[in-house]
Amino acid sequence: MTQQEGYGQQSYGLLKGKKGIIFGALDDRSIAWRIALACKREGADFVLSNAPIALRLGTLDALSEETNAPVFPCDVSSDPDVEELMKKTAAHLGGVDFILHAIGMSPNIRKKKEYNDINYNWYQQTLNISAVSLHRVLHFAEKTGVLNDGASVVALSYIGAQRIFSKYSDMNDAKALLESIARNYGSRLAGRGIRVNTVSQAPTKTSAGTGIKGFDGMYTFAEMIAPLGNPSADECADYCVTLFSDLTRKVTMQNLYHDGGFVTSGISEEMIDDLAKLYSDRDSES
Repeated sequence: MTQQEGYGQQSYGLLKGKKGIIFGALDDRSIAWRIALACKREGADFVLSNAPIALRLGTLDALSEETNAPVFPCDVSSDPDVEELMKKTAAHLGGVDFILHAIGMSPNIRKKKEYNDINYNWYQQTLNISAVSLHRVLHFAEKTGVLNDGASVVALSYIGAQRIFSKYSDMNDAKALLESIARNYGSRLAGRGIRVNTVSQAPTKTSAGTGIKGFDGMYTFAEMIAPLGNPSADECADYCVTLFSDLTRKVTMQNLYHDGGFVTSGISEEMIDDLAKLYSDRDSES
C-alpha cells in the first residue's frame, strides 16, 4: 500500500489500470470532485465532464490539473452532446471501466416554486437533466462501444426517492426515476457483467445541497437520527471507489444507502431528550 502525494489518504490501488468518466464535479465541495480525487488516489485515469454553464461557474480546471484529467463539456440533455462526449472519451482513453453520474438540477427549487404550483416546463427539465440523462449516458456509452465488459456505473441519489422531503420538491420525483432507470439498465447490461447502482447519500454540505431551502434543517435532522452521523463527501467518495472496483462484481441494480444508518432508524435518544425538553419548557411557560 502506498501513500499518494496530495490526496491525504492511503491508497489501496483498487482502481489501478481502470479508466472512467466522471460527470458533475463543480468545485472542491462537490461529491463528484471528491470522488475524482479518490479515483486518482486509487490509480484510475478518467475524463471530467459537466455542462458548459457549470464549467463557467465552477473551478473544474483546477481539478483537471490536479488529476491530469481532460475536461469535455457536455449538455447531458442533448443527444448529440452525449454521443460526441463518448466518442471523444473513446479517442482519449479507449474503453471505460466506470462512470459516475452526479448530476442534478431543479429550476423549480431554484425559483422557489412549491411542488403543488410547479412550472411544468421546468419540471420536465428537472427530470431530463437529473434522471433521463442517466439513460442517455448509458445508451450512447453502449452505442459507441466505449463501455467495457465488467464496467461499473454509479449514480448519486437521495432518500427523497422513497420519502417525501417537502423542500426537495420535484427532485423527489427525479431521484425516484433515476433509481428506476438504474435498475432497468442494470438488468439489460448484466449479460456483459456491467453493474449499475445508485448511492443514496445523506445530506452533504456541497454547493448544490446548501442551495436548497431548508437544507440546514434536513442536515441536522439526519445527523440526529443516523447512529453513525452524516457521512462526508470524502467518505462517499471512498464508498464509490469500492463500487467501481473489482471487489463488488456481483452488486447491481441496487440503491445503496450511504447515510450512517438513517434509513433504518426511527428516532434517536438525543432527539427524544430534545423533544421532551422542548415540550417541558412549553408546558412550564403556559
